[in-house]
Amino acid sequence: MRNAIDIGNGFIVTTDNSGGIGEKERDVVAAPDRITAHYAARVALLEQWAAHAEPMTVLLHNFTGDGSWISYVEGVKDLFHEAGLEVPPIRGSSETNMELLQSAVAVTMVGKRKRVEAAEDLEWYTYGTPLVGQDVLERSKEIASVRLLWKAIEAGVVHRIWPVGSRGVLEEVRMMTGNSEAQVETTHPSGKSAGPATIVILGIQAGKREEAAELLGPSMKKIRIFS
Repeated sequence: MRNAIDIGNGFIVTTDNSGGIGEKERDVVAAPDRITAHYAARVALLEQWAAHAEPMTVLLHNFTGDGSWISYVEGVKDLFHEAGLEVPPIRGSSETNMELLQSAVAVTMVGKRKRVEAAEDLEWYTYGTPLVGQDVLERSKEIASVRLLWKAIEAGVVHRIWPVGSRGVLEEVRMMTGNSEAQVETTHPSGKSAGPATIVILGIQAGKREEAAELLGPSMKKIRIFS
């Protein structure tokens, strides 16, 4: 279940953070605070979906300063609007006693797991492009669409989703399968960081292949997992 935490009674907690990305002079990557929060929330949302859960509450942890709070909240809202979902309650706090030299924010989601029937003989695909840093801002059209992913999940086209982070596709495949010796054939560099989950791994049943391709488009690429 990737980085999701099952806290019992079907409740799932996921989180992601961002440091050194924002509007401060010493930030490593210059980006609007609203965009920074959007991408941190994106990872937490995709990890909810990976656990077959839907977020009910968002907790925002703002270390950048009180002035960034509204932009961070708007960034989280943007993500849910992009996905076509209702925005859940957003709560949290801001560090106002100490002024940090770089931006820092974390987004945590608490969701409820849905009952999903097990599926066998899944075929595996990637959707999106592994991007990190400035490329995330400049090549946004290559990023896996949360709106299309949610449509595919709701339609039963995608049975399993696994977001790819900084470790790249290969390490995520090994984590997903529980096989540290697993190998993968993919059109993308298997070790390249995908930053805020700009690419995801999808499990699709053979009978849903064409429907998935029609919905997700040419960014959906077949991969082969082997030992």
